[in-house]
Amino acid sequence: MAKERIFPDYLELEALNNMSEGCMVEHLGIKFTEIGPDYLKATMPVDHRTKQPMGLLHGGASVALAETMGSVGATVCIDLNEAYAVGLEINANHIKSARSGLVTGTAKPIHLGRGTHVWEIKVHNDDNELVAISRITMAILAHKK
Repeated sequence: MAKERIFPDYLELEALNNMSEGCMVEHLGIKFTEIGPDYLKATMPVDHRTKQPMGLLHGGASVALAETMGSVGATVCIDLNEAYAVGLEINANHIKSARSGLVTGTAKPIHLGRGTHVWEIKVHNDDNELVAISRITMAILAHKK
């Protein structure tokens, strides 16, 4: 997609991060860090909350980061008075392991339709190496009247 602005001008990081209070996103330590014209960035620590028993970043934690980012991206692109976004399908490829530090996800839309959105999320480690890549399809559902 072109780098046209897809998010509302009034969107602020504080609002995105406040939505996470009291849910899994807060528990995993996911923080939104940047709103670009056509992307969102968020970080997640690689620590006791997000590692598997062998000390590596848990693949499910990477997917939780991707699901969060795609869901939030879709939600802020639609008129919430008319519709809401829910995850329909997600996949992930785990490319490289991470043992410490932060991973950073970058979410970009591939398709923003009336009934579905498709988002790609790339997760990088502190050395900017690709750790995982994910694609999520979001269903955009109209509120029942």
